[in-house]
Amino acid sequence: MAKARAGSDDGTSSKKRTATSGRATPPGGRATAGGRATPPKSRDVNKRYTAPIPKSVRHSPPWFGPVLLALLVVGLLLIVGNYVGIMPGGTSNWYLIGGLVGIVVGAMMATQYH
Repeated sequence: MAKARAGSDDGTSSKKRTATSGRATPPGGRATAGGRATPPKSRDVNKRYTAPIPKSVRHSPPWFGPVLLALLVVGLLLIVGNYVGIMPGGTSNWYLIGGLVGIVVGAMMATQYH
């Protein structure tokens, strides 16, 4: 038979274990070793004042909405008109490209509308 090693599961251990709670840090939240993994947050960052955006900057000019809608509608009409075949010169890919460009520019303008 093999001899039992120290610290094996047979209950004989050369070291005496102390009962611990299993926590890595004490209940206060701070490590007692003194080292931190991350630097402490600066208190000055939280006290900075950011002025609100003036209302004149937040509002779009009065022409912005009508131009946005006109681009979307003209783009749609170009694509539908080319599909139906009522465009001058017959059906052409250039009408489709123009319609798509109008819709894309109108959609990009819609994201900036206030």
